[in-house]
Amino acid sequence: QLQLVESGGGLVQPGGSLSLSCAASGPALNFYAIGWFRQAPGKEREGVSCISSVDGTTHYTDSVKGRFTISRDNAKDTIYLQMNSLKPDDTAVYYCAAKFEVVQDMCAMTPSAVDAWGQGTLVTVSS
Repeated sequence: QLQLVESGGGLVQPGGSLSLSCAASGPALNFYAIGWFRQAPGKEREGVSCISSVDGTTHYTDSVKGRFTISRDNAKDTIYLQMNSLKPDDTAVYYCAAKFEVVQDMCAMTPSAVDAWGQGTLVTVSS
């Protein structure tokens, strides 16, 4: 059973940076698609950035391209989300997510298709 635990959320000013971590326990990190979703107040949960289980390529939703970077450390069974140039619209609970299928871009799928979720970590971007 895969378990995902996020950390690193907090309060940052607009234009600031924050790095999130997701520690995984269970199957090896490269055996599944993994990435980040977020849910802002009053909005649906959306994919932010995911790593493909097909070829390891990274994918980003348009609103974060050029600002966020996803990476993984297989030795530590951990993925990261480096968030730069943060905007108030980035305020949300961020969830680590995984899917145990061959998936090019989990973030393009509906959240109901995700197989495993972390507990979420809150990111607040405000002055």
